[in-house]
Amino acid sequence: MNEVELTILMPCLNEAETLATCIQKAQSFLDAHGVSGEVLIADNGSTDGSQEIAKGLGARVVDVPQRGYGAALIGGTNAARGRYTVMGDADDSYDFTALLPFLERLRAGDDLVMGNRFAGGIERGAMPWLHKYVGNPVLSLVGRVFFRSRIRDFHCGLRGYNTERMRALELKTLGMEFASEMVVQATLRRYAISEVPTTLAVDGRSRPPHLRSFRDGWRHLKFLLMHAPNWLFLYPGIICFVIGLIATAALTAYPVRIQGVTFDINTLLYAILLMIVGVNAFFFAVFTKVYAMESGFIPVDKRTQFLCDFTANRGAALGAVLIGIGIAVSIFAILVWKDASFGPLNPESMMRVTLPALAVIVIGIQCIFAGFFVDILRIKSCRQ
Repeated sequence: MNEVELTILMPCLNEAETLATCIQKAQSFLDAHGVSGEVLIADNGSTDGSQEIAKGLGARVVDVPQRGYGAALIGGTNAARGRYTVMGDADDSYDFTALLPFLERLRAGDDLVMGNRFAGGIERGAMPWLHKYVGNPVLSLVGRVFFRSRIRDFHCGLRGYNTERMRALELKTLGMEFASEMVVQATLRRYAISEVPTTLAVDGRSRPPHLRSFRDGWRHLKFLLMHAPNWLFLYPGIICFVIGLIATAALTAYPVRIQGVTFDINTLLYAILLMIVGVNAFFFAVFTKVYAMESGFIPVDKRTQFLCDFTANRGAALGAVLIGIGIAVSIFAILVWKDASFGPLNPESMMRVTLPALAVIVIGIQCIFAGFFVDILRIKSCRQ
């Protein structure tokens, strides 16, 4: 049996209106360029006869019972026979006769080849203005910043990949955020990724698309944040802690007046809150890094590898020191109170002592608890 070089994969859920056109275009591409290939339909439970249409045109159909865009593509990728796979929506918005740039890059050794609709051309009315000017550009920018990716169109539905290399990523998301997961995981694993211009046409369906702008946009953003713990936890935590620490240190001595505005005890309370929030965010970064290291959720970043060195012993030692400092300052406050025969004190002057003391004690307790939780995350399960 001759090796199948290319699988053209289409996820399908009730695409009877356009499926035949897409299959015929894909087949004409294979014939025109002499490519040994197959057209594979990953059917996600169609009830409009899509399966019969596909089989009647000679396409192979694999049933994927679990619903979702990602589920269909994972099932299709696992069933693909081709050395390479090009995936695209079955709504006739992508041109399956123009796949040669994808195949050429795959033959050259790239692991993932992304289409770029903004470079190739978007037909008038093919993409809602909210997606074209806000959603896709913003999410693609977030992806480039968070993951140091060069991809300009993170969510193009036409893309090609080395089938075995993509299976090795063991992608898991079942919904529309699968599009982000593929790019993110390939980038984190340092796959060879390139981008080629492609076009987007108005789809040929009479019904609305499965995509839901705000729901799926949030799912994409949430996914990007979950896979970028430095941006989600570490950097915001450091910023919050530093700002809170500077403000606390300044306001502990006396009120600060800037441009006619006096910052005093109330501001000190918010500064301490900001500092504690920063510490919490920092520990969430530690938890995420340790979890990533233990489970392979995301590769450990060498720049922040030191976060994984946090242990119960170190947390307990640091926490004990901080709690000791807080208690010592609290004892000093009690002695001041004693000198006043345990009578009324000036709230403003005393709160400048007691509030920072309480903050240090709280942070010390958090260090102890965080250290134990990190060690719990490192416990190996015996269950298979």
